[in-house]
Amino acid sequence: MHTGTHSTAHLPQEAGGCCGHHHAHGEHDHGAPFGGASPAAFTWRVEGMDCASCVATIDKALSRLPGVSGVSVSLARETVSLDLGNGTSTGEIEALLGRLGYRAARVAPLATPGGEGSVEPRRAASPSWWATGKGRIAIAAGLLLVVAYGVSLADARLADAAFIVASLVAAAPIARAALRKAVAGAPMTIDMLMTVAVIGALVIGAVEEAAIVVFLFSVGEVLEGVAAEKARSGIRALAALVPQTALRETGGRLEGVPAEALAIGDVVVVRPGDRVPADGVVIEGRSSLDEAPITGESVPVAKGPGDKVFAGAINAEAALRVTVEAGAADNLIARIVRLVEEAQDAKAPTARFIDDFARRYMPLIVALAAAVAVAPPLVAGGDWMTWIYRGLTLLLIGCPCALVISVPAAMASSLSSAARNGLLVKGGAVIERLAGIETVAFDKTGTLTVGRPVVTDIVPLGSRDAAGLLALAAAVESHSSHPLAAAVAARAGRDGVQPPAASDVRALPGKGMEGTVGGTPVFIGAPPFAAERAPLDDALRASITRLEGEGKTVVVIVVGGEAAGLFALRDEPRADAADAVAELGALGVGSLMLSGDNPRTAAAIAGALGVEARGGMLPADKAAAIGELAARRRIAMVGDGINDAPALARAHVGIAMGGGTDVALEAADAALLHDRVRDVPVLLRLSRATMINVRQNIAVALGLKALFLVTTVVGATGLWMAILADTGATVLVTLNALRLLAFFRRA
Repeated sequence: MHTGTHSTAHLPQEAGGCCGHHHAHGEHDHGAPFGGASPAAFTWRVEGMDCASCVATIDKALSRLPGVSGVSVSLARETVSLDLGNGTSTGEIEALLGRLGYRAARVAPLATPGGEGSVEPRRAASPSWWATGKGRIAIAAGLLLVVAYGVSLADARLADAAFIVASLVAAAPIARAALRKAVAGAPMTIDMLMTVAVIGALVIGAVEEAAIVVFLFSVGEVLEGVAAEKARSGIRALAALVPQTALRETGGRLEGVPAEALAIGDVVVVRPGDRVPADGVVIEGRSSLDEAPITGESVPVAKGPGDKVFAGAINAEAALRVTVEAGAADNLIARIVRLVEEAQDAKAPTARFIDDFARRYMPLIVALAAAVAVAPPLVAGGDWMTWIYRGLTLLLIGCPCALVISVPAAMASSLSSAARNGLLVKGGAVIERLAGIETVAFDKTGTLTVGRPVVTDIVPLGSRDAAGLLALAAAVESHSSHPLAAAVAARAGRDGVQPPAASDVRALPGKGMEGTVGGTPVFIGAPPFAAERAPLDDALRASITRLEGEGKTVVVIVVGGEAAGLFALRDEPRADAADAVAELGALGVGSLMLSGDNPRTAAAIAGALGVEARGGMLPADKAAAIGELAARRRIAMVGDGINDAPALARAHVGIAMGGGTDVALEAADAALLHDRVRDVPVLLRLSRATMINVRQNIAVALGLKALFLVTTVVGATGLWMAILADTGATVLVTLNALRLLAFFRRA
């Protein structure tokens, strides 16, 4: 519910002068109609929106204006966007919003020097509830009620007059809001119901109850505004993580500049303790960065030359020089904020059903209240005052505010909570689909596995030891960038093995590498090609067969014409993959692995994790498999967001593990910012908790309505109980929805 009254607290400085409008960059005068052959896009920041009825009222009012098209009202972002052509000026738009009870300030995009889009000016903190228009109305209504009771105790003859004055003064802002909305084309609002109920109560002499009703309604409005602000606070806090200033390197010296002024290619210095001002790549220095504010990952991440860093991460140890790769409007945090806000505006199927139901429900309740008020006196000779009182009570009981906010409140809390912990979900519809998932299909490489091979086994032959064999292999492989060669070199580095110098090193495409170490020829490659250079005995061949049966790639090292040993390599499962699969099983969700790797390797990895496997699959094969499975069960696909794009699209829900890449944020229905398989069951649990929350909210809203509708008709419920029930239901569903903000503290 919403009175439409607006806050008179100061707008952020960016909002402009005392008129409360934004005059930016020499734009046309607000009073002049916008000229031009084609409409232009405009956006306003609107204060005072905190429920679905606000959105509907503004949309309907603006859409009626000449020259206005493409109206988009965002409750999550508190913005109104539209295309404005001839016939209406920006000043008229702002004036209409003002008449509806909202304060509008133009949002003027600030272009970044790199031409990378625009950023919205930072917003000041929202005022405390007592500094808002709603807060002042509630305080005034409470004081007037106390004064009225004081007068009634001092002189009972003045009691009625005192309560009438208290009711009229406190209800005046509500009545003005109701009239403004009615003129704008929205007569069926809670403000109008309240106005009718208060006037009716005064007419039939229920003056004390009229004053109580106005006070309780005002308190409910304040609580609703506080709850809406709380739901938005998580995303606002995320947006505030990016520092306002940066140290830019220009001509060999450092200068402090606004972070929004950074352009692609600029070099910035991030000192220990500073936040990274922009997404970029480290070009000098090594340090650990705390990325918890962005991804929810509590362990600091080591960064060095060539590593990506994200705006808002905290540099923990040493100074870094970073090349900027994205403007302020396109950094990871900005994209997350946009994505989550858009997701909150996207209605879930349940929310669309509830909205449609509410539109039909309101006229029905008004008609029922009128029938209760007049039918018994006319048909059965009932007392007019009694039945008019019951009709007015029924009018207040019937307000669908709690029902209308039951779904969006839960969805907004869920999406905000997920985003703060590195899980991005594109809207309530995705939440609903996730809650019903029966099977999760995983890509193998880079999803269930780390995505790069590691040396798992070293088998020396004869008198050689593992360290010596590794040193010889690394001497040759360190000259190659092939993933298998890199794995051997990396293992030597981890084990502290210093490889000797190698000469005449060359790659043999498709076969392996060869070179000379200490005057002795060394070859390392696949067993068939090693067999061309040295005999492989039965024991060695048995070891090769056993290791390949475990899904490992085997290479043989030949030194001086004889087999010296072998290395087994495999792209190992992520550390949390087995636990994630087990958690899915505990949720009653099946797991399946789809891999382009050979079936034997895929089966070996799947066996270690306890999942079914299908190997040797091209991207088209994965998409076909997902399509076939989706016809029989509700399935989610988890992949890297690039090669698996067709399969992600065919699944009921596509989940990308992309570490913040463009594909991860845009290609799938959901994205996991840190490559952690366990986030998949966490996401499913959050979705299920959200839908349970939604059902609880709907049950509370409808249950209280049904209960009080019955008690009203039989005369057991009065006006003040009616509004208390309505306000109470709204507060209950909102508080219940806000419990989802603490989901990850319990997870």
